[in-house]
Formats: sequence, structure tokens, C-alpha cells
Amino acid sequence: MADKKAQLIIEGNAPIDLPVYSGTLGPDVVDVRGLTAEGFFTFDPGFMATSSCESKITFIDGENGVLLHRGYPIEQLAENADFLETCFLLLKGELPTDAEKDVFVSTIKNHTMVHEQLKTFFNGFRRDAHPMAIMCGVVGALSAFYHDSLDINDAHHREISAIRLIAKMPTLAAMVYKYSMGQPMMYPRNDLSYSENFLHMMFNTPCDEKKVNPILAKAMDRIFVLHADHEQNASTSTVRLAGSSGANPFACIAAGIAALWGPAHGGANEAVLRMLDEIGDVSNIETFIAKAKDKDDPFKLMGFGHRVYKNFDPRAKVMKETCDEVLAELGINDPQLELAMKLEEIARNDPYFVERNLYPNVDFYSGIILKAIGIPASMFTVIFATGRTPGWIAHWNEMISSPYKIGRPRQLYTGATKRDYPKK
Repeated sequence: MADKKAQLIIEGNAPIDLPVYSGTLGPDVVDVRGLTAEGFFTFDPGFMATSSCESKITFIDGENGVLLHRGYPIEQLAENADFLETCFLLLKGELPTDAEKDVFVSTIKNHTMVHEQLKTFFNGFRRDAHPMAIMCGVVGALSAFYHDSLDINDAHHREISAIRLIAKMPTLAAMVYKYSMGQPMMYPRNDLSYSENFLHMMFNTPCDEKKVNPILAKAMDRIFVLHADHEQNASTSTVRLAGSSGANPFACIAAGIAALWGPAHGGANEAVLRMLDEIGDVSNIETFIAKAKDKDDPFKLMGFGHRVYKNFDPRAKVMKETCDEVLAELGINDPQLELAMKLEEIARNDPYFVERNLYPNVDFYSGIILKAIGIPASMFTVIFATGRTPGWIAHWNEMISSPYKIGRPRQLYTGATKRDYPKK
């Protein structure tokens, strides 16, 4: 039942009554589905004012810098929960008990290996291909290897697919990296945590298996947690839209990876490093700060401010703490990282940026952390995709578990009217 009613008045037409619904948090929504029968569509490029679905998973209040997963603030999850606990929360709706967590972690650990034939699948890609190009292809191909549980109407099949995707994504991500390096691909180890296992597969070799640094493993886990979900963004909406056609979960996640690849979405932390390269040296910061303030200059400070968060990014504080821990642990003397820290200091104290709430966001710090760990910029979005996988699956499963319709946006047509093919 609608909580309220809205009335749309269009000149020359009778008033149209529209239901208004209230969620538990956030703005009320006007149900415009009845407009089609009246001969009207709404016009909302980018869907900036359109609720495409009902969801119980994640809530964002950009004005006040709030991000909740199933009601829990992201700061609390990043501080107290690990990534697999966050995965369980997103998928199931509640935090796991100790017993439930043990079972979930054990299940994930026992599904981290991928089909051996996937190794040969990699050989079809050029070694210098972008990691995201390979990731799109390989994740989409999983449906050819794990086609025993693809009935999307079977809740048990959906759960198996969810487990497989969360478990195998770090394995595939590390395989992509090893393939680009020409190094042997490392098998996962069941005695390591999720993030330890990822770093082991990334950086160890058969001839030199070193113990994973716990500080770096913790940082990696935080990065995964802070990227786990972000409501109806471009990639999540893509997963839902692909899923609305009845496509299998592996195809849907591959679609999400493709959407994430865009520089306006998942490539922001990579863009931060490119910006630092452009600035070049600490002595040039003031010049580039001035360029950023100049409306007529195309230069932009990447990693500052956020499209959704108009105040501050709630993930950034936790990520900054993690960044400081990693840099202190590694004691890195890297001019680029020094430049990043100096840029952060100046921007955080400059009245121009403070007044406009242009604070460093999660992408600024995550790029610095990943570079410090030794991960190349081309792999940043692959890691983003790995962390975002539970969010994508949770949204896909939520949609499939409820009555849904195939996505079919409308348009405002401004092309040629009907015309006849010229007679010869």
C-alpha cells in the first residue's frame, strides 16, 4: 500500500494520481509505472532520480557521508569484521554466528581452486593484454566449466554459484597477474586467510614461498571490505539488468566487470597514479593546485571528492589509517608516494578544497596502498572487481529471489519521423 499520493498535472490532461512509497531510510519515491497507460514516460538520463528496484542490502546518504550494509556502518565493518564476514552479511542479511562463520570460511577455502583447463584458456590471450580484458573473458567462461548449478530458479544452485564466484575471484585475479608476468600460476592454500591467500598467489613463486606480511594482508582485507558494495552504481545496475534477462550468474558478473572497467567507475584509483605522474615532483604541487582551481583548465585532482558523497567519503578515514600503517610497515622511500602524501596534506588544509568538501576519497588512498604493496596500476580495477563480487551477487540474488521484470528502459525519440524508401 502506498503511504501517500502525488498528483501529476499535465496541461490539457486530467490530473494523474501516483502512489508515493516510503522506505526505512532515504527519500520517498513516486511510483510512475502507471504513466505508461496514460501515454507518458519519464525522462531521467543516467537514472539519477529513478529508483530502479527495491533493495534491503545497502543504503547511502551522500549528504551526510553515510554508508550502511544491512544497517551496519561501513566504518564499523571495516574496523571489526573481515571480508568473508562482510560477504556473509551481504548475502544472508545478518552477521554470522561463530559457527556459521566457520562453516562459511571453510566452504570458501574449499572452492578456491579453478578447473585445470582454465590454465590453457589463458593462453588464448596476449601477454600484454589489459588484465580487465582477460578478467571479463575468464569470468564469463566460468559458466562453461561450472554448468552443473546454473538453474537460477533453484536457491541451492544460486548459493553454489555465489560460493564459487567469491572463492575463485582472487584465484583468477592472481592468475591474470601471473600470466601477464610470465610467471607460474600459484595454487591457493587452504591454510591461509582469504586476503593472505590472494597475496600468496600474487607474489609467491614455486621456488620462493615467503610468509605473507600480516599488515599487508590486513590492508588487502580492508580494501576488499570497503569495496564490497555501493548500492545501485553502474556495475551493480548492469549485473541486475543482465540478470533480469535470466542470464546465468557468471555471465552477469562478467557484465558487471565490463561496466566496472570504465575509467569513470572502477578506474579512479588508477587515475590517481596517472595524475601523480603528471605532477611529477613535490615542487610542482602548488602549480597543479592552482590549475585545479582554474575553471578554464582541464586538469582535475583525481581522488578528491565523490559523485555520491557531498560531505566526505565514510570509507576514506579507515583507508587513510590503513595507508599510514602500510607505509610505516614497509618504510618505502618512493617519490610518488611522498608526492601523494604532500598533496593530501595541502589539499586537506587549503580553504578552496575544504569549503567545497573536496576531501581525499577511498580511491586516493587505495591506489597508494596497492602501489606500496607492489601491485601494478593495471591490476587495480581487477582487485576492485574481486572486492565488489559479493555485492554484485547479493543484488543479483535479491532480484532473482523476488518477482522481477526484464529491464526495459524507454527513450525520448528525437530522430526522423516515418519516411518512405526512395523509388528508383
